[in-house]
Amino acid sequence: MKNSTTCTAQGPVGPPSPIAGEPWLHITLLVSAPLSGKTRLVPHKPTLSPTKISTYLACAVKYKWTYADNRGKWYLRTKSYYSFGSSLHAVLQRFHDSGDQGVTTTGQALAALEETWIQAGYVSQDEMLQAMSEGKAIIENYTETFKAQAVTANTLWVEKTLTADLGPFTLIGRVDRLDEREDGTLEIVDYKSGRSSVTPEDVANDLAMGVYQILVREQFPGRKVVATIFALQTGEKATSSFSDEEAASFRSDLLVIGNEVLNRDFENVEPTGKWLCRDCDFLPLCSRHPEFELANETN
Repeated sequence: MKNSTTCTAQGPVGPPSPIAGEPWLHITLLVSAPLSGKTRLVPHKPTLSPTKISTYLACAVKYKWTYADNRGKWYLRTKSYYSFGSSLHAVLQRFHDSGDQGVTTTGQALAALEETWIQAGYVSQDEMLQAMSEGKAIIENYTETFKAQAVTANTLWVEKTLTADLGPFTLIGRVDRLDEREDGTLEIVDYKSGRSSVTPEDVANDLAMGVYQILVREQFPGRKVVATIFALQTGEKATSSFSDEEAASFRSDLLVIGNEVLNRDFENVEPTGKWLCRDCDFLPLCSRHPEFELANETN
């Protein structure tokens, strides 16, 4: 029994989502009913990710140009730090994937970095080569340190996309790594390629780490879940975790924010100058608004 399924966008089609496989907010599926042969409209539930939520909280107009208005995609610029981080993540994914026997040593990891290196976004060849040198140093230090340690945890997932139904929308997030410790605790490990230091408070206040904990808790009810940020620049790491009460409160906050995003009239949202505007890809679009003014550095 086969269904024919096609997707048609209701409204302008947004740019590719920061999370692989994440649909844009307003998608409708056309599904052919197997018995009647008739076509019916089945609404696809909106999705929200840590990237979408943090973008909205930082600037509703930036969210509009990134996800809700098709004109924004023409102004998006490739960022070298995205390329740098993605290159490192790809190697660490293979290094920790038990099914990938091609990257088990430091030498193989360095070779994999050269093979999968993303060059987009660098302003010059010299800048790109300098970044690659830094990337090699990070990978070498990481793999050598890891292999010198006694392995006491079992890696369950690498680069895994998780979802949870929160009612009005689907919460979605991509976990870098999930380990199971000897005592059964599940540890979410998130690599930060641009960080040199991290504290437990940083982890506790990180929106993405909170979302990942909610998602893993949904997958493993009743299990203890902790979240760790690993600063790749130095190898420093820190861990924090929700209590059951904190997880419930954070989930409620996500619902409030999610409903606000889904019900926002982005067509009529007006830009307001903020400190982040000067480096924003969408500054040319916002500058067209007659009342828009850049904020001072202190604003």
